Amino acid sequence: MSEFGKEDGRLQRVAQIIQLNPKDEAAYIRYHEQVWPTVLATIAACNISNYSIFLRNGLLFAYFEYSGSDLTADMEKMAACVETQRWWSIMDPMQSTMPDALPGEKWSNMREVFHFDSLPA
Repeated sequence: MSEFGKEDGRLQRVAQIIQLNPKDEAAYIRYHEQVWPTVLATIAACNISNYSIFLRNGLLFAYFEYSGSDLTADMEKMAACVETQRWWSIMDPMQSTMPDALPGEKWSNMREVFHFDSLPA
């Protein structure tokens, strides 16, 4: 088991939060209107889909679905991408960890407490 939960090949839903520095809101939104194609390709290559980031009152909420079998290894693969590292070097200074962040944690993982899939037709 990783920090993200079970790694048995089933779809995993991941939610995370981080604070956005108020002075950087416009730039953060502008960058995310045109995410670099290499960064998007790396996200897909790491078995991540349905990835969204929401913003409210300086709080960023990210959600994605992971369909691989080893999320920790895929996150390491993502972190090894030079273009993703460059993207993060621009995004990281715009963000502040949550007051209750764990040591070494950037985006704080959230625990899923409810999920509903639609009923079969």
